[in-house]
Amino acid sequence: MNIFKREMKANRKSLMIWSIGVIFMVASGMGKYSSLEGSGQSMNALMADMPKSMQAIMGTGSLDLSSPIGYFGVLFLYLAVMAAIDAAMLGANIISKEERDKTVEFLLVKPISRTSMINSKLLAALVNILIFNLVTFASSVAMVGKYAEGDDVTGEVTTLMIGMFILQLIFLVIGTAIAAFYKNAKKATSLATGILLFLFILSIAIDLNEKLDGLKYFTPFKYYDAKYILNEGGFDSLYLGLSALLILTLSIVTYVFYRKRDMNI
Repeated sequence: MNIFKREMKANRKSLMIWSIGVIFMVASGMGKYSSLEGSGQSMNALMADMPKSMQAIMGTGSLDLSSPIGYFGVLFLYLAVMAAIDAAMLGANIISKEERDKTVEFLLVKPISRTSMINSKLLAALVNILIFNLVTFASSVAMVGKYAEGDDVTGEVTTLMIGMFILQLIFLVIGTAIAAFYKNAKKATSLATGILLFLFILSIAIDLNEKLDGLKYFTPFKYYDAKYILNEGGFDSLYLGLSALLILTLSIVTYVFYRKRDMNI
C-alpha cells in the first residue's frame, strides 16, 4: 500500500476546489483594478484619507495602488489567508482523519512504522500546498502581467509566492502538530483554523495600534507582509529564522507525539 498515493487521491478533490477558488479570486481581484486604473493617484489619496482601521483591514498601508503590482499587494493579504487556511486544514486532516473516520486500524496492522506513515503523509501534504502555490503563482503572473503594460512583474510575484509558501509550511505543521498532540481528532481541524484566525486578527491589531508592535514576532502573517516585501525587495532575515525554527519545532512535535499517542480505534 502506497500511503503517499492514497493521500494524494484522497485530497485531489479538495485541491481542485481550492485551486479553482484561488484562480477566481486572483482574476476577480485584478479585474477590479481595470476599473480603478484611470484614477490611480486619486485612489491612493482616497485610501490615505480612510481611517487607519480600514487601511489595516484592507492591507493598503504604503502600497501604490496606481501600479498593478501594488494593487496585487493588497490582494496578496487575502490570498495568503486563503493559502494558510488550506494548509492548516490539510495538515490537521491528513493526521487526524484516520481516527476520525475509524480507518486507523487498517493502517496500524500494515507492516509500516508510524514514522514512515508520517513521512508519506507530510510528503503528500507538501506536494498539495506546492501545487496550490504554483497555481496561485501562474494565475497571478498572468493577471498582473495583463495590466502591467509590458513591465516584468514576475520577480515581485515570485518573491511574494515564496513568502506565501513559507507561510503555508508554517500553518501546515501547526495543523499536523495539533492533530498529533490533541486527543480529540474530530476537533483538531477546528482548533487549527481557530489559531490561524486569531493570529490573523492579531496581525491587523498590530497595524491598528503601534503599542502592539512587539507582538509581531508571534504572528507569521507579519513575517511575510506584502508592504515590506515589495518595498524592501525581499525578506527580513529574522523572520526567515523564526519561520525555520517554527517549522522544525512543530515538525518534531508532530513526529514525537504521533509515535507515542494511543490511537482511538
